[in-house]
Amino acid sequence: MQHLSHAEKAAHWMTRIRKNAPKILKNTMVSGIAVFVVSYGGLYLAIRFFPELFIEYISPVFNSDGSRDVYFYLHPFILTLSLSVFWSRFGRMFEGNTFQIAAEFSVVYTFVALVPILWITYSAMEVGFRMVATWIVYGLFQCFIAGFCLTSIDPQEAEA
Repeated sequence: MQHLSHAEKAAHWMTRIRKNAPKILKNTMVSGIAVFVVSYGGLYLAIRFFPELFIEYISPVFNSDGSRDVYFYLHPFILTLSLSVFWSRFGRMFEGNTFQIAAEFSVVYTFVALVPILWITYSAMEVGFRMVATWIVYGLFQCFIAGFCLTSIDPQEAEA
């Protein structure tokens, strides 16, 4: 096994970033738009058909004065940026048809990223378990939509 110097490792990472950044940005924008549209459409339907789930959001725990709404609307793009980076690095490891890959990709990301952060959120904030469970389901759904887009846009993703 060849041992690289710190300068060689840094040069390798910079080459990798330059090579993959345009593709990651394209994947982020396309999947971000899809996640945005599907998520907010689904959220609208969920509020309409399950209003009792959203009563908990009328709480002082949540900022509802509108001053930070832009962060909420940027969320699909922040999420899909993370998912695009994850896809760029590990996308070649998923096998199957588009649906199977999207499902596996979303489950892996949900358990690696969402479950730990929502566990600590549940333990540290006054939010109910049902609310945290719906966040996990919502996040899994968003990751599936992004995974479906990433698989469709970039089916043979491999990184050198």
